[in-house]
Amino acid sequence: MSDFFSAAEARRERWSRLLACADALTNSQTPNEKLLAEIPALLDALEPLESFWAYPGEKLMQSLRELFADGNRGSFAAAVLRIKTGIFSGSYRHDVSAWDLDDDGEASLSDRIPPGLGADGNHKPYFELLTVAPGISRTSGLQRELRKLRRPEDPFTYEAVQTFSFEDAFVATVLNFNLQAVVIYDGFRFKSRYALDSFAELVQHFGRIDDDGLPHDHGLLLANFLKKIRPELDIYLVTERNLDETATSMQAKAVKRVFYEVEELMEMHLSILGGVSERYATPFFDNLKKYAARPIGTFHALPLARGKSIFKSNWIKDMGQFYGANLFLAESSATTGGLDSLLDPTGNIKDAQDMTARAFGADKVFFATNGTSTSNKIVVQALCRPGDIVLIDRNCHKSHHYGLVLAGAQPLYLEAFPMVEYSMYGAVPLRSIKQALLQLKAEGKLDKARVVDLTNCTFDGHMYNCRRVMEECLAIKPDLIFLWDEAWFAFARFSPFHRRRTGMGAAAALEEQLASPEYRAEYAAWKAKLKGKTGDDLDPKDASLLDMRLLPDPDKARIRVYQTNSTHKSMSALRQGSMILVRDQDFHQIEEQFHEAFYTHTSTSPNQQIIASLDVARRQMELEGYELVMKAVELALDLRRQVNTHPLISKYFHILTPGEMVPKEFRASGIEDYGRPNASWNEIIKAWDNDEFALDPTRITLVTGRAGYDGTQFKGLLASKYDVQINKTSRNSILVQTNINNTRSDIAHLLKVLADISRDIDGKLKEGGKAGQQAFAARVKSLIEDVPDLPNFSGFHSAFRDDAKSATSEGHMRAAFYTAYREEDCEHVKLSDKAIDDRLKKGPDLVSATFVIPYPPGFPIMVPGQVIAADTIQFMRELDVKEIHGYNAQLGLKLLKPEVLDKRKNKAVPTDR
Repeated sequence: MSDFFSAAEARRERWSRLLACADALTNSQTPNEKLLAEIPALLDALEPLESFWAYPGEKLMQSLRELFADGNRGSFAAAVLRIKTGIFSGSYRHDVSAWDLDDDGEASLSDRIPPGLGADGNHKPYFELLTVAPGISRTSGLQRELRKLRRPEDPFTYEAVQTFSFEDAFVATVLNFNLQAVVIYDGFRFKSRYALDSFAELVQHFGRIDDDGLPHDHGLLLANFLKKIRPELDIYLVTERNLDETATSMQAKAVKRVFYEVEELMEMHLSILGGVSERYATPFFDNLKKYAARPIGTFHALPLARGKSIFKSNWIKDMGQFYGANLFLAESSATTGGLDSLLDPTGNIKDAQDMTARAFGADKVFFATNGTSTSNKIVVQALCRPGDIVLIDRNCHKSHHYGLVLAGAQPLYLEAFPMVEYSMYGAVPLRSIKQALLQLKAEGKLDKARVVDLTNCTFDGHMYNCRRVMEECLAIKPDLIFLWDEAWFAFARFSPFHRRRTGMGAAAALEEQLASPEYRAEYAAWKAKLKGKTGDDLDPKDASLLDMRLLPDPDKARIRVYQTNSTHKSMSALRQGSMILVRDQDFHQIEEQFHEAFYTHTSTSPNQQIIASLDVARRQMELEGYELVMKAVELALDLRRQVNTHPLISKYFHILTPGEMVPKEFRASGIEDYGRPNASWNEIIKAWDNDEFALDPTRITLVTGRAGYDGTQFKGLLASKYDVQINKTSRNSILVQTNINNTRSDIAHLLKVLADISRDIDGKLKEGGKAGQQAFAARVKSLIEDVPDLPNFSGFHSAFRDDAKSATSEGHMRAAFYTAYREEDCEHVKLSDKAIDDRLKKGPDLVSATFVIPYPPGFPIMVPGQVIAADTIQFMRELDVKEIHGYNAQLGLKLLKPEVLDKRKNKAVPTDR
């Protein structure tokens, strides 16, 4: 358990090994001393782990020991098989037989099987309840009484897991993904009954606690610890001391309800079920199902609603057969009769959005049905006014650039650190962001800086330290707004590791930090150390500020954070399902324009099924997201380990490690790789708390160049020959992603494919002789070593700048964009034309009229109004990709004519036309 990500895998491995030993012992004709020794050792190793789960539980584990001690090898092997199958398949959640180890079926099962299982309760959702108490006498009585209170009409069935210390409760919360609720009795001890040395340091990451070895009323403290790991859990506190004071404490925010001892058992039982029901409810989806079941007469403009035009058709009936009746019965353009309006929700859509805000730690959530491309444009348009300056990663998704065009804001492009050997960029260093803000301050333009717009995590998995970025930026400008494009990162909320690297998670932590008296003291000491050079008096010319941690003034800093999620990319939502998350203390100031922007970009006929899928995706992640995300991470770590250590596959393929993806200067922890045996969970949490950048392990960059394939070729090979689909490519790599949909079978399939391809390469190299080997080596060299340099943003032409002599590079991109709408103001020059080289040397400037976006790498290497530099031309000439948006090879580069630019330079204020 010292390696969090492998805990579930280790559990499965031990049960698999136990079954293998049991089967071998059964089939052995003579006593096998080795097996007779290994089986008890495996049981000894499993019993502490299983004490944190209701299934198989203490009694079934004891039954296993008794069967083994009795020497009944066949029964022992059958019992191990039954438990292993139950754990692997999850059948114990609804199958009575999984809880029964007796072959003859005569033994009473009433003390083992959770009420509600069986014929009358089959397939009710099952969960587990964690109890934390000073001793077994408290919880055993509670369990018996709660069993008696359970009724056939209860919507769920549950079983309890008993723990008796702070550490055991902590471990159970981390390991047991079945937990949905916790009942805490005050007065428990701190230390575990097991040797959990690896957890001692981990606990301190979530809050400080001193242990003197005596029982204490640590219930509220434990509740807050558990909420930091799994905020979705419902926590109930049972106490008999200081009840009123406890219930009104600030720490009680983590507790759903406080009970006085056990005077109201039925209320506790109903509270437990009610809490899970609140998360299980899907207001819009539930109403949509009811709507679909009603005999509705439709007289609105949606012919396929109710499906009559489909199912009665002589020609398109197959569409109805393929999709089924419910899809059409649940379609409507109405916003009444149990439905709601996405543009102005007042009913079940509003309820669904409010529940999603709770789940993601946001103040508000807005559903979007046309993707995060539109969500980004909504936020940019809502926040930015014409002339505002937006500090933005040049390599962000094109929707941000187009959003700036629509808003008329000036992008101040920030450069991410380059990864030239893989033809990709990383993320923007904090030092670069601070430098840009300080330069704006030095030139008296800081008041125009409105938003910091960054992608987190990047396409290739680089995660920002969002809290640190926002903290230091607010120290320079306390009212800055932050937009975190987390299109690929919606799942991160449901991992205690990833959550600290999200915009919403960081906003909550920063809000709590600024409100604490400890921070005020820290800020005062820092301010005194700098002799008053803070806040408004911060000297923008002081170079030491770039390498110093800056602290915001708690009386001035405002938490204004927006996060966009492509829900469909990492949760169970339909294509184009997206969310806008808001945690903005001053949202009231921009609420009207936010809604205007929302109206601008949102269809008046949104797809009902996409809205329903967003509702259901939230439900799934609140109830089982923790389990699903942890499994996705585990699969990713397994794939990384298998590829990079396999003797054959690693000859031709390699998955880039955090040490290779994040330069050392941004990785103070020194961690080179994740997962066993590289780094423990303690080390990973430290790294993710403090390193400037970390790598999302589920974003897997597989280098294909050593196999002689460029990324595009290999992507095509996987799709056409092996039925494997992947995300994106670079010059010499592909991006593989594990998500909540993947299984171990998927990982095994990909590994087999890589092994088969590696064997094929081996065979061809042997058959090709020296000439073939030389040709292969040359191909590898061209892909791995002969890579073009990545171009940086050169700057906007002076015709689109307020001050051409300014040290900052912002410009009026909207004006350049619309200037290109006049065809007579543009010209085309072919990339190979000598005129390009002449103009690069002698002028006039080459100024882009369009966005030029090659895939890969998938970011704009030219934007409207940009002066095209020699490195950009060289990069374009060396590109060997076919898909380049904004560039027509037959016509050449689309440029703004020099004489048009000269005319614009004479205008006092840039205009759109």
